[in-house]
Amino acid sequence: MNGLDWSVLIGYFAVMVAIGVWSHKRVDDVSDFFTAGGKMPWWLSGISHHMSGYSAVMFTGYAGIAYTYGVTSFVTWSFPIALGVAIGSKLFAPRINRLRSRLHVASPLEYLKNRYNLPTQQALAWSGMLLKIVDVAAKWAAIATLLSVFTGITLNQGILITGVITGIYCTIGGLWADALTELGQFIIQLLAGVAMFVAVVMKLGDHGGFFGVWDEPALQGHGKPLVGPYGTVFLLAFLFIKLFEYNGGMLNQAQRYMATANAREAARGARLSAVLWLVWPLVLFFPMWMSPLLVESQKADGSDSYALMTEQLLPHGLLGLVIVGFFSHTMAMCSSDANAIAAVFTRDVAPVLSKRARGWGQRSGLLAARLTTVIFLGLSMAVATQVDSPTFKDIITVVIKWVAGLMGPIAIPMMLGLLRPFRRSGPTAALTSWGLGLVAFWLVNYPINWSVDGGVPLEYQVSVPLAVSLVLYVLVGYLKPEDTPERLAIIERVNTDGDGDSSGAAAAIPTPAGGVDDAVGRSRVGD
Repeated sequence: MNGLDWSVLIGYFAVMVAIGVWSHKRVDDVSDFFTAGGKMPWWLSGISHHMSGYSAVMFTGYAGIAYTYGVTSFVTWSFPIALGVAIGSKLFAPRINRLRSRLHVASPLEYLKNRYNLPTQQALAWSGMLLKIVDVAAKWAAIATLLSVFTGITLNQGILITGVITGIYCTIGGLWADALTELGQFIIQLLAGVAMFVAVVMKLGDHGGFFGVWDEPALQGHGKPLVGPYGTVFLLAFLFIKLFEYNGGMLNQAQRYMATANAREAARGARLSAVLWLVWPLVLFFPMWMSPLLVESQKADGSDSYALMTEQLLPHGLLGLVIVGFFSHTMAMCSSDANAIAAVFTRDVAPVLSKRARGWGQRSGLLAARLTTVIFLGLSMAVATQVDSPTFKDIITVVIKWVAGLMGPIAIPMMLGLLRPFRRSGPTAALTSWGLGLVAFWLVNYPINWSVDGGVPLEYQVSVPLAVSLVLYVLVGYLKPEDTPERLAIIERVNTDGDGDSSGAAAAIPTPAGGVDDAVGRSRVGD
């Protein structure tokens, strides 16, 4: 990097902070901070939903997969996401939006205390927060790894720089700042991705051109959709996982659905995100597929290949723009995660732990939300320094194994609890599926994995916990139905067509974990 590249990078950071300051004016209460007051346009929600699913892991961990195996990086990652979000645009997006417009909640988990009971809500809230700390830590480590390649600064210095900048804009501007910066980041990503794509295509003339290049020995097997450990079972497992993860199972995407004015707008935003997931990653992945022809990775997993190729192919200025693109991905995901976890703690956990929290007003509630955001970012940054330790291993292991494997037990009760076919499943089914799903993750990834020659295949490590949770959720619900009239009323509220008055948005003041009748009664105000 030279002075021009640094100018681009510093300018980007300044713009992100400026957006946060501008967004601060639009945040008057907790509803604005966590769900944009239900006033976000569908197209902004869709772009934000799309961008909040990226991070620098794509340019490290998935770049390594693309370097080693080729096209399967798209087939087993972004394609399942696109298909999952498309299904979710019909199945989940409208219902999650109605959580805000009908039940007046500001956290995706807030409805669980009435759909199930308080212990279920707390179990999912605490486990979700802990998982998100590990997830975001992997993202900080990924961007710091890239930054070290370009600048030579240490991993911890890179984590500190990106974490502090992200903390400034998302803490003062809330979800509005997240969405608007993600819009800017999408534009930057578009320019940087096209620049890299063109630079690589221009180099292919020496290797048979755009179509003939696939015959090169260095790319042997790169054109096959499913190779190595990424086979049919892995693809089906990831499709199932991403259906839940990217439609709200990881919380931050659920907020994008909640932020639109009504259920129809939420569905439109989800469809836009699905189209972007299907088309845009092809542009981003193509240079990674070609990377074995152009660079020799210095790491066994190929995770540095994209960064090396960028340094080699792009002139200064454009190099800075691509580096900004790396930052934009990670900061988009981490800021949205921070906002989601702040919502869970402020709305779901704090009122249970503290009587004082149950009496928070608009000012004190908003202050608590911002303080929680800062604390979450600080904890995730601290964990990020340990991502390459023996406990967590490498970045892609954290993202694929830990996050995908642990997400299912948390997402199953949360997501399926919205749907009529699962109305018989109550708190017993939810807690059983959650608890034994976590046990299944531990068993299949550690004791069983250690005892099997060669270890348990990755697709089973990540899919078995979700499958166990799903089966138990349905089975226990059938054997011990807990579909009380109050719980059925909650389900009907989020499944009925017609949005009513959405102007009420989410309640600005966290309320005590009260009874079901109280929540249903409040939801009728919006009719």
